[in-house]
Amino acid sequence: MAKLLDKQHYKCAMGAMQTVQAIERALPILHAGPGCAQKLADSAGSSGDYSPNIFPCTSINEKDVLFGGTAKLRTTIENALKVVDADLYVVLTGCIPEIVGDDVGEVVSQFADADKPVLYASTAGFRGNNYRGHEQVIDALIEQYLKRSDSRQKGLVNLWADVPYQDLFWLGNIRELERLLREIGLTPNTIFGYGHGVADIDRIPQAELNILVSPWVSVTNMKKMEHKLGIPWIHCPTLPIGANETSRFLRKAGEAAGADPARVEQVIAENEGYYYYLIERYADMFLETRVMAKQFSVVADAQYALGITKFLVNDLGLIPAAQFVTDDTPKMYRETIRREFEDLNYGIRAEVQFETDSYLIHQKIREHDYGGYPLILGSYYEKELAAELSGHFLNISWPVQDKVVLDDFYAGYTGGIRLIEDIYSIAMQRFN
Repeated sequence: MAKLLDKQHYKCAMGAMQTVQAIERALPILHAGPGCAQKLADSAGSSGDYSPNIFPCTSINEKDVLFGGTAKLRTTIENALKVVDADLYVVLTGCIPEIVGDDVGEVVSQFADADKPVLYASTAGFRGNNYRGHEQVIDALIEQYLKRSDSRQKGLVNLWADVPYQDLFWLGNIRELERLLREIGLTPNTIFGYGHGVADIDRIPQAELNILVSPWVSVTNMKKMEHKLGIPWIHCPTLPIGANETSRFLRKAGEAAGADPARVEQVIAENEGYYYYLIERYADMFLETRVMAKQFSVVADAQYALGITKFLVNDLGLIPAAQFVTDDTPKMYRETIRREFEDLNYGIRAEVQFETDSYLIHQKIREHDYGGYPLILGSYYEKELAAELSGHFLNISWPVQDKVVLDDFYAGYTGGIRLIEDIYSIAMQRFN
């Protein structure tokens, strides 16, 4: 029986155009109808080289459904190479060309001798959402572009986190994680954001280690790189927010990458010292505030639902009500993620529900007794619900409509402090 979803928290797989746009001087070429392109374009998403609303698209129509759209795709790629000065071109396929059987791989192979690389990724909406589409783009790099290297650069580690632009804080988060890895003596390599493009992609095979910071997105990518490129990897399923998880992250990354343990501990001690200094200054406010219940719910993808839950419990001592993971996590990963929600300090366990329907999520939140004004961290869809419950609301997941984020972040020690500031600033507004 078909199920209608109310306000799902993701886009279709071709939303991976934003993954491409996050790579400097990379250009998505859409093989899809014009409606798909219009709905997926996001004015907040671009590497900065090209407008996020300007990209080549085949704009296929009824005629192409009958006779195929490969000729139009070939022409679109040819013209993109002539007109747009990019370093990397990635063809993304929509539903129609995959349903009618267009051989996109064969068309793209005709550009193997082009001056710049042309790749393709299967991103039809019926294959999944944009979290899966993100994985397909990384797969395209692994399978069609990257080659095994016989040399390794000492201390070089590839850093992978969650989905660009789908994650509101992706840029600031990855820059902060890079900074922390540099502090412990490693050389992080990332391919997204300002100053990161094809040259960084070319360095991927030279790394000694892949570090994945994500509950499930890109796990398959890491396995493929280990098999094809021979790069070992470590999995850090929890986005490190605050002292507890950030110190754990640095120790794990440092040990796996061969960093000096003494240096790692020195960096942790320095950062924790300042972090707890700030916490202690406002401890009375955290402990004595009467305008916010101690219970909270997070409505977000697995990365933020897990990362924020661990932070609020382990660092701030709040109590988790039900937590909701909204990214349609594949069933094979759910039990592992569920165990992460049970791995909290003080013997606390958080109940997690994997749910994509906002109507059902909101019903469950309404039914729960938070013992006061609830704290709800989620998407813009939850704002009205929080107001209905006289709760405190913070927009931390897609869609976002009440804030602009350029390079803010919640990762790391500093990110944890920023998250505390955001939460308690909202709580303090009850006094005004």
